[in-house]
Amino acid sequence: MDLSQALIKKKIISSKQLAELQEEGVKSARPLEEILIEKKIIPEEDLFKLKSEVLDIPLKDQIAEDTPLEVLALIPKESVEFYKMVPLSVDRDKRKIEVGMVYPENAEAQEALKFLARQNKFSPSIFLISQSNFQKYLNKYLASEKEVENVLADLEGELKDEAGVGGDRQNLERLVEDAPTIKMVAVMLRQAVEGEASDIHIEPTRTNSKVRFRLDGVLYPSLVLPLKIHPAIVARVKILSGLKIDETRFPQDGRFSAQFGDKRIDFRVSTFPTTLGEKVVVRILDPLQGLKTLEDLGLGGRDEKELQESIQSTFGMIIVSGPTGSGKTTTLYSIMKLLNNDGVNIVTLEDPVEYFMEGVNQSQVKPEINYTFGRGLRQILRQDPDIIMVGEIRDEETAGLAVQAALTGHLVLSTLHTNNAPGVIPRLVDMGVKPFLLPGALSLAIAQRLVRVLCTECKVPIRAEGQTKRYLVEKYRGLPKEVQAQLNLKEPITIYQAKGCKKCNMKGYAGRKGIFEMIKMTPDLGKIINTNPSEQAIFQEGRTQGMVTMEEEGVIKVLQGETSFEEIVGMMEEGM
Repeated sequence: MDLSQALIKKKIISSKQLAELQEEGVKSARPLEEILIEKKIIPEEDLFKLKSEVLDIPLKDQIAEDTPLEVLALIPKESVEFYKMVPLSVDRDKRKIEVGMVYPENAEAQEALKFLARQNKFSPSIFLISQSNFQKYLNKYLASEKEVENVLADLEGELKDEAGVGGDRQNLERLVEDAPTIKMVAVMLRQAVEGEASDIHIEPTRTNSKVRFRLDGVLYPSLVLPLKIHPAIVARVKILSGLKIDETRFPQDGRFSAQFGDKRIDFRVSTFPTTLGEKVVVRILDPLQGLKTLEDLGLGGRDEKELQESIQSTFGMIIVSGPTGSGKTTTLYSIMKLLNNDGVNIVTLEDPVEYFMEGVNQSQVKPEINYTFGRGLRQILRQDPDIIMVGEIRDEETAGLAVQAALTGHLVLSTLHTNNAPGVIPRLVDMGVKPFLLPGALSLAIAQRLVRVLCTECKVPIRAEGQTKRYLVEKYRGLPKEVQAQLNLKEPITIYQAKGCKKCNMKGYAGRKGIFEMIKMTPDLGKIINTNPSEQAIFQEGRTQGMVTMEEEGVIKVLQGETSFEEIVGMMEEGM
């Protein structure tokens, strides 16, 4: 039974009316649905509910107003407009996407979708969407693109008679100060800020200039610009950052600020020469995102208690470890936010300064003038500090000075690159720190990663089965008894997966939180360091303390419904 037969069966229209409507549709080249809605024969909502039943295809009665950046490239604009189908959400690996179609019964639309799926190697799940929802999506989709197209047309007009913009400084300066270039960069920055991106990548290829935004740790395509415009865009960003626009041979670093609504956003800029031209990465530093509470970070239970106890001390080292982009600096800023008051002198040494904190004396190292972490740390000790934050312990000199500062009555906060918390101690020993100094200097070693948090509005409960269930049960049984008691795992095991809704822009996730593991200094750990400071021995002592590993912390967040199982698997594959 098709839609027309269902309409007759439900006595919404008669056979005679159907014939008349179909004839009108042929003459005007419009589908039956449009005519029914236009003539108000049946409300659109009821019509598409009926169509959903007839086709046995689930109806999406609400879709995001903002186009998800991660799916823009999967279905071309021409296909969106012609076949009336839109991408709704995509999974982490871009292998499965939800597609909304106004006319899923259209054979040509189905063939086009199959072709795109083969071409881009994804598996589509089809949903029915109403015409009005499609139009809302399209208006938003085209509005953003139209804005870029208009600015781009103006910018190309400025470049029309130019042979190129590289090499002629005066010509380049004129182009950079023209309104179209200024507006293009402003549009790019605004879209990134409104989309809550953490970074903007502007990179030249052989054929164009590609712009990508990083959202929740993943890079997604945003804009594709003509290659001849790339130098003007890069030069504009350089001018904003106070960099030399005619220096393209060496990397440069800078920063600038801009007002967006009631927020002032800092942008940190890094340029890098490549064989195809200069690449620019702009880090977006929103103070509201960077200065978080411990709860916002994802800390709770034993870990929060251990950290709170350690930061109450007037001396000792708190080391946060993890790879680049794991949120180490954000954790340090959160600690400083708790400690910052008129009664203490906090001095930082950073590369670069991420967020400006009122009441904190922040300094940026400059290796080009020999102002290194080691040299800066020596000077900080003459500034009568109570709390010292060193952005990263990179070498033997900095490690030694940080330990001496901790031993002489200062609270020292810093970061290292290790895979886990027990690995902090062997790493410091490898950097030349004498083992017998560590029991008195180190207070707490922390390791962390970031995982995406499921959107609370649309996450979907599912039953854990098969290999997933076996893995979760195994990890649950390895947890400390008190943690097991809190979770109280029962059959059937319910976990959650991402779906996508208006609130999360169909991503299924809303922000990120940390997963942590911590090991504190104890007399028993001190004995191990002085006799056998191996990572395995330190790990066993951590277990005795009740330490939960990052993998186990991830499992806890899965069982609590905070993140998805797929997210934890992805983190493990990346080397958790």
